[in-house]
Amino acid sequence: MVSGGFDPLHPGHVGYFEAAAALGRPLLVNVSDDDFVRRKHAPLLTQRERAELIDALRVVDYVHIESGTTEQAIRTIRPYCVVKGSDWQGRLPVAETAACEELGVRIAFVDTVTNSSSDILRRFLDGHAGREIDRLEHQRA
Repeated sequence: MVSGGFDPLHPGHVGYFEAAAALGRPLLVNVSDDDFVRRKHAPLLTQRERAELIDALRVVDYVHIESGTTEQAIRTIRPYCVVKGSDWQGRLPVAETAACEELGVRIAFVDTVTNSSSDILRRFLDGHAGREIDRLEHQRA
C-alpha cells in the first residue's frame, strides 16, 4: 500500500507506484482526503478525481479512498506492506509506525523521489505570478 495526496499527480508518483508494485504484490493506492491536501495547498483536484486518475494507471491494482487517517486505513486494510519514499525514512508518523508494528505490516522505503507536488505548484505559481505582474505593469504604463 502506498498513501498520499497525489495532488497534482505527476511522473514522480508514477515512478513511486512502479517501485512499490515491483516489490511483488498487488498495489493498493490509498488516496488521502482533501483536508490532508489542504494542509499543503488548496486542492487542485478533489479526492474522488485524484482516485479516478490513479485508478486509470496500469500499474495500480486497487484504489482506496481514505475517509479517516492513514493509520486508520492501515488498520482497516491490513496491507502486507506500507511503502513510502526514502524521504520519509526516520520521520514516519508514530501512529502509522505503531499500527504497522502491531499488525505485522512491513514498512519498505523506495528511492524514487524525483519531484514533489509542492515543488510543481511552486514552479507554476512563480511563473504565473511573474507573468501576471509583468502584465499588470505593462497595463499601467
